[in-house]
Amino acid sequence: MAGKKEAGGAKKTLRVTQVASAAGRFADQRRTLIGLGLNKLHRSRDLEDSAAVRGMINKVRHLVRVE
Repeated sequence: MAGKKEAGGAKKTLRVTQVASAAGRFADQRRTLIGLGLNKLHRSRDLEDSAAVRGMINKVRHLVRVE
């Protein structure tokens, strides 16, 4: 289940990759990508699986791919 720790105390992570440009998007979407640590195409970040991160991903779901 989301939000629960895995065995051994390790936290779950999500790999987020930017697949579309932020050019021409609303400013809040550009700021959300920066908040996720993304600023150029095909860059990936491993982020902690939390409600805040999932909300940010949901806001820019058309610009990123989650693995």
